[in-house]
Formats: sequence, C-alpha cells, structure tokens
Amino acid sequence: DDYITSFPPNISAQLQKIRQAVKTAIPDSDDALSYGVPALRLKGKNLILYAAFKQHIGIYPGPATIEKFASELTAYQLAKGTIQIKFDQPLPLKLIVRLAQYNASLAKIA
Repeated sequence: DDYITSFPPNISAQLQKIRQAVKTAIPDSDDALSYGVPALRLKGKNLILYAAFKQHIGIYPGPATIEKFASELTAYQLAKGTIQIKFDQPLPLKLIVRLAQYNASLAKIA
C-alpha cells in the first residue's frame, strides 16, 4: 500500500488496478515486496512484480513468461524479464492477468 500510494493519484490508480486484477483472478496470491517493488506471490514464488517509473509502468513476469507471450507483447518495449507500458498506452489488464496465471500454473506444478 505504501509503495502504491507514494505516486500521484493517476499512477497509483493504475498500480492498484494491476494488483486488484491479479488478486481477483488468483485469490490465493499474497502481496509482497520483491526487489523493493510490489509483487504478488503464490506458494512463495513471484507471479508478477510491478512498478512505476517516470514514463512507464514496469511489469516483471520473468524472462520465460515474456518469451512464451512474445507475440502478444509486440506493442510494448521489452527487456529481459520486463515489459514497459507507457502511461499513454492502455493498461492491458487481461494480458497481465494471463501472465500471472501462467506463472501461477508453474508455481502449482513445482
């Protein structure tokens, strides 16, 4: 909560939407901080991390998940393990949830 509310209202609202969408889709997920940013975890494993920066929101589902969904991420700047969503782009909540659900499926297997 402290991390999310430390940003201006328009940015904190976007971060809250990410958190709520993933928590609704994966109710067993837990809030955590990982590497100093908000994360949602399942069975102690990160499903997704998210953070706000000067010009974008960073989504961190991990390199393997980005590779799996690469064809659906062409509208975003990618780096190893990172998806950058510029503030002027619509927030792809359904896609973010699918990334987290994919990671949740892996967490349940392990």
